[in-house]
Amino acid sequence: MQEKLEFLLALAREKHFGRAAQVCGVSQPNLSAAIKQLESTLGVPLVDRGARFLGFTPEGERVLEWARRIVGDMRAMHADVETMKLGLKGHLRIAAIPTALPVIYKLTSAFWLRHPGIKISIASHTSTEVLSLLENLEADAGLTYLDNEPVGRVAEVPLYRERYYLVTPGNGKFAGRASVTWEEAATVPLCLLTPDMQNRRIIDRIFKEAGVVAEPVLESSSIVVLATHLRAGVLSTVMPRAMAEELAMPNGIVAIPIVAPDVSTLIGLVVAKRDPQPPLTAALIAEARMLAPALSTMT
Repeated sequence: MQEKLEFLLALAREKHFGRAAQVCGVSQPNLSAAIKQLESTLGVPLVDRGARFLGFTPEGERVLEWARRIVGDMRAMHADVETMKLGLKGHLRIAAIPTALPVIYKLTSAFWLRHPGIKISIASHTSTEVLSLLENLEADAGLTYLDNEPVGRVAEVPLYRERYYLVTPGNGKFAGRASVTWEEAATVPLCLLTPDMQNRRIIDRIFKEAGVVAEPVLESSSIVVLATHLRAGVLSTVMPRAMAEELAMPNGIVAIPIVAPDVSTLIGLVVAKRDPQPPLTAALIAEARMLAPALSTMT
């Protein structure tokens, strides 16, 4: 049964029978036959079929929810037993929003000091993608916003608050200023993350509340692209304080607090709700809780 549910989850992720079969390491006919056997066992159609994959039936969507829970619990059980036999080992997959990437090393470094030898993969994703990856068992944990948009059915560990700074040439329009307003920040040439990023949606909302519209001359989904353009000394950006500090901007670039209003958003670790948690995830949660007081001072 677990194998058939794994096939169903792969189909939900890939939305294509051929790609799902490839991911699962089986032929497409075998994957299709397994899903049909699952439909026969349950007595309901799960997949809308045509010349290609068309989606899931209402019954299929409900079964998907159960499949995620069952497969997740089975994987957690196997990991728990392996840990009892061999100690904490394995691979931890973390999905993080771009603005958390310069900070995440604080968590992973502390984790490795306590649990050396664990392999960790970190991937940059939008906040929506972070939650989707957790739901579909493609990530073990995520770093994302906790208090701006719904985060779904996850367990949360609050870590720190993002406060926003204008990162700008020190000899530019706001030379020597101790702070700027959001209205003032909208008057300089800006490079910002793309609108699919929650950070950008937060910034756009604050600008709107301040009565202005920021029209960036450059948009990118990559923090690296923004940072390299800042080095030219022409553009400015709006960044969390922690990111501006960790990126180690060159001389001549300064970070000025943005006020009126002074806004912050909460960043935290999120994991799928499961009790007990898989051993690696539980260890990461414990480390995050211990580290949170130190991270909170970044604001």
